[in-house]
Amino acid sequence: MRKFCMALAFCLITVSQAYAGPPYATDDPEPTDYRSFEIYLYSEGTHTDGDTSGTLAGLEVNYGAAPDLQLSVALPIAYDKGAGHGTLYGYGAAEFGAKYRFIQEDDHGWRPQVSFFPSAEVPIDDSDRPNGIASGHTRYFLPLWMQKSYGPWTTFGGGGYWINPGKGDRSYWFMGWALQRQVTSNLSIGAEIFHQTPDTVSGESSTGMNIGAIYDLNDHWHLVGSVGTGAQNVRQTDESTYFLAIEWTPSLDGG
Repeated sequence: MRKFCMALAFCLITVSQAYAGPPYATDDPEPTDYRSFEIYLYSEGTHTDGDTSGTLAGLEVNYGAAPDLQLSVALPIAYDKGAGHGTLYGYGAAEFGAKYRFIQEDDHGWRPQVSFFPSAEVPIDDSDRPNGIASGHTRYFLPLWMQKSYGPWTTFGGGGYWINPGKGDRSYWFMGWALQRQVTSNLSIGAEIFHQTPDTVSGESSTGMNIGAIYDLNDHWHLVGSVGTGAQNVRQTDESTYFLAIEWTPSLDGG
């Protein structure tokens, strides 16, 4: 699987206006259009040696609250299946964020667009929560993202610092970069590579890669998905991963 993903990613980068953000771990700086919504019903998961965990079903809502400003909230139902226990289900951590674009892209030059996108992951329910479902404490992410488009190509990436309090946990860095191409009028394909430093005292650094696609069913409904694997400390961090979503972008008149 890892060799297949690496080969396909290499082909995309060397031989292939794109959509960014989901389904990638790497985000983009482009906020939702002013007074518009992007709504995702999604599922995601990661398999490591002896454990599979992620979001069984989640809802993410992005709203263009002002020009260059996006407000976001995500509410997940999490799961964890480990070697020492059956599958556990419970509330994950709700995510709240605000993306502000403070540099606009120069369409005729080299200047990219750039955004600051701070967010917080807040446990929904700490009481009697099963181990592995939620972290039990609020985490904060402070990233910068940038993007540049060239005809049908878009490249985007960046990263930031996770403030990750808690016994045995440690704050860490995340960074990633992606390349995406609009293949047809309703299909875009892309690939990304990303890296994370250890998030626990005894943890390992991880590097991974994903291949993603977005297919527009029509102007308001879109299928979004990606698959990937790790390239560093694979057994402990990422033997395989997936993201699947259906996205709704309603028009202002409710269509």
